[in-house]
Amino acid sequence: MKPFSRILVVGHNDVIENSLYNYFRAKKFKNAFSSSKAKLDTLNQKKIDDFFKKNRPEYVFLGSVRSGGIVANQKYPAEFLYENLVNQNNVIHAAYKAKVKKLLYFGASCVYPKASLQPIREEYFLTGKLEATSEAYSIAKIAGIELCRAYNNQYGFKAITAVPATVYGPGSDTDIETAHVMGALIGKFYEAKAKNKNEVIVWGSGMPRREFLYADDFVSACLFLMEKYEGSGLINIGCGADVSIRELAEVIRQVSGFRGKITFDTTKPDGAMAKLMDNKRIMALGWKAKTHLIQGIQRTYDWYKQTKGRSAK
Repeated sequence: MKPFSRILVVGHNDVIENSLYNYFRAKKFKNAFSSSKAKLDTLNQKKIDDFFKKNRPEYVFLGSVRSGGIVANQKYPAEFLYENLVNQNNVIHAAYKAKVKKLLYFGASCVYPKASLQPIREEYFLTGKLEATSEAYSIAKIAGIELCRAYNNQYGFKAITAVPATVYGPGSDTDIETAHVMGALIGKFYEAKAKNKNEVIVWGSGMPRREFLYADDFVSACLFLMEKYEGSGLINIGCGADVSIRELAEVIRQVSGFRGKITFDTTKPDGAMAKLMDNKRIMALGWKAKTHLIQGIQRTYDWYKQTKGRSAK
């Protein structure tokens, strides 16, 4: 991709879409579009077709229009399934018809079986039952992966699929009702510190382990794959290390300066117990993550603190 390349990033004003779009704008890509900024209704096939005819994107980064943690997945399974299916079907088909040079579709670690061996290798895809708490989203993502594979194999359309670990960083969702665990905990600990609370309640036992990918590393991996990867099979994007929710809460507690108690609410679901992805395939191609978890959490917390401070004025 060159600074004059025409690029479309599809998402829902989330950390994935914004991190990519902000990178392209910072690097003076004059023809980079964001579906959210352009107010593109990706659930309407005609509007998408018209957008592709008018703006002629050459490269497409295709994310979700609905995503979130356990709370959001359980509350909105119909929307998670329907809206993501329609979004990805419309965009992939429009990109194919418009002869887009390459499309990178983002899967999610929940597409792998809940009881996968660790770390999760790409070939474990479709080999077992899914985690129930994210099943609707998982099924939508699986359908997108298979649609990319079908268009690639049948038509020679360059639609590649990456499965990133949970992406976090400045711009992350921190709403407790919709966020993934990282954003939700940052929001909770900030509020507890700001309001001098003596307790933060964390859902579940604290035992599940999760892998997190800082936004800058995610962006570098996407650029790398768009330039280097041509396969129709999945490729994981991960840092190669995970952390328990209990350990994550302790790190965020230290970063926030909160001195109260952490209570784990075991009446709430844990979700999958482990989701560490094998990153050997992408590392063999020459990419690796650079941001340490503590460093990334500090940057994300600082961003959130500044954002809350501005909004309070």
